[in-house]
Amino acid sequence: MKFCNELETHFRKESNRELAVPMENYMKNNFSFLGIKTEKRRAIFKSIYEQNKAEIKSNFRTIAWELFQMKEREFHQVAIDLLVKESMKNFAIEDIKLIEKLIITNSWWDSVDTIAKYLLGGYLQQFPLETLKVIERFSNSKNMWLNRSAILFQLSYKEKTNFEILISECEKHKHSNEFFIQKAIGWALRDYSRFNPTGVKAYVNSTNLKPLSSREALRLL
Repeated sequence: MKFCNELETHFRKESNRELAVPMENYMKNNFSFLGIKTEKRRAIFKSIYEQNKAEIKSNFRTIAWELFQMKEREFHQVAIDLLVKESMKNFAIEDIKLIEKLIITNSWWDSVDTIAKYLLGGYLQQFPLETLKVIERFSNSKNMWLNRSAILFQLSYKEKTNFEILISECEKHKHSNEFFIQKAIGWALRDYSRFNPTGVKAYVNSTNLKPLSSREALRLL
């Protein structure tokens, strides 16, 4: 794809090893980085996007997946940005397959949380009748990142959050010893507490969440 080739050329030209090392350390050395800061990365993406709109509009899913399989994390970040830009309110029913594939590929909190909030969350807002089926499958998976996504997918829903689903996910995973699951439970509840503080406080006080989850959930209350 022309877009991918041009993006890679520009990114490698802008690579900076001094900046890459602390980025890699911050991500526990799970990924290689080129050392391109967010502002510059987005500026390069925007410029090349404008020059390749026709190709992108016709092939953005294929382009995103190609980028997501590349080595450096900056390409993964562009893939997600591209999908958010092109997919929002314009999802196809079969996009759940790509969303799931992205969650379980090159998985870490930075990618998974954005995918869960904007792609999975946006997809299920467009196809609400798919919600229970998809979330049950993700929640019952042995893949921790799918579990985390099932907890976090409503982060952008605000007052439209389905509290019953959120409670159900918290109950299902509240005994988990996984840091990323405990943190997700607390984060999801804390976020919703801005719209339903009484409900969140009552739930947390009536159940036996892990201490980390409880602390995070009640931080704003």
